[in-house]
Amino acid sequence: MDYRLEICAFNLPSAIIAQQAGADRIELCASPEEGGVTPSHGVIRSARESLRIALYPIIRPRGGDFLYSDEAFRIMLRDVDYCKQVGCNGVVIGLLNSDGSVDQARCARLVEAAYPLGVTFHRAFDWAANPFEALEMIIQLGCERILTSGQRPTAEEGVALIDQLVREADDRIVIMPGSGVRASNIVLLAEKTGAAEFHTSARVRQASKMEFVNASMNEEQSVVMAGEEEISKIKEQLTALAG
Repeated sequence: MDYRLEICAFNLPSAIIAQQAGADRIELCASPEEGGVTPSHGVIRSARESLRIALYPIIRPRGGDFLYSDEAFRIMLRDVDYCKQVGCNGVVIGLLNSDGSVDQARCARLVEAAYPLGVTFHRAFDWAANPFEALEMIIQLGCERILTSGQRPTAEEGVALIDQLVREADDRIVIMPGSGVRASNIVLLAEKTGAAEFHTSARVRQASKMEFVNASMNEEQSVVMAGEEEISKIKEQLTALAG
């Protein structure tokens, strides 16, 4: 099995750390408190200039649900176009209809706009009403992979559905477990799902280096960063599993 590890990086330093630690691909995001939204064009361009490995920015104009207005969709099309302009390898999308089905029409337009870039369908999948119908629709759209926690808060909790999805996909699309993936459970997830790609932010909190802190603000100023040691441990275990 040729295992691959994608790191969700919430800033450029994290993407560089992930590359140094052996990551195979970066999902570039902003705003971890919202679950990841589209980073600025400046961050995307700087990441493309700094990284050798594959770069997939998320195309998500806001946090919250995955039901988007016409205005939000126009923003998504423009962000996809920018990712093509600066040489990204792919983008990460996910749109649903109000009934929980995949928004086929709009997703198809984004996939078409992204071509020849690759496309990952993100964890909007985990809010789909019927995961197997959603799977078939996303395959028809031409996406490369689906990021999923098995419609549970973490991939370890959703391991049974992930296993079913891998079997049902039958190599027509990559099923990539994500959410709560760590060095402590990567072997279990690999063995119980049969998945070959995994996704994690491997996040740690980096304390502020400010010497002066206004205590009356009562607000933490730490930053979410990718943990180099954690990424290295995950890669080591996947390499060992691959034999």
